[in-house]
Amino acid sequence: MILMFFLGVQLGVILGAMLCIRYLRRELTADIGPRLRRMQAQLDTLESALNLAVATHYAELSERLPRPPVAPPRSPSP
Repeated sequence: MILMFFLGVQLGVILGAMLCIRYLRRELTADIGPRLRRMQAQLDTLESALNLAVATHYAELSERLPRPPVAPPRSPSP
């Protein structure tokens, strides 16, 4: 009788573990697609913000650079 009880417990634990593993594998593989798309969207937003910051910085630097002096126009030689 005790042997049947332990056999039933062991069978229940094994079947429960198999069911749990199957459920976890299905949930993990199903959940990764939307999560990856959201991460890609966040990375794209960050990249465009960085590009804007760099372009603004370069524009400000180019405004501060001294302009080369403009040579006066030459008069025609006689």
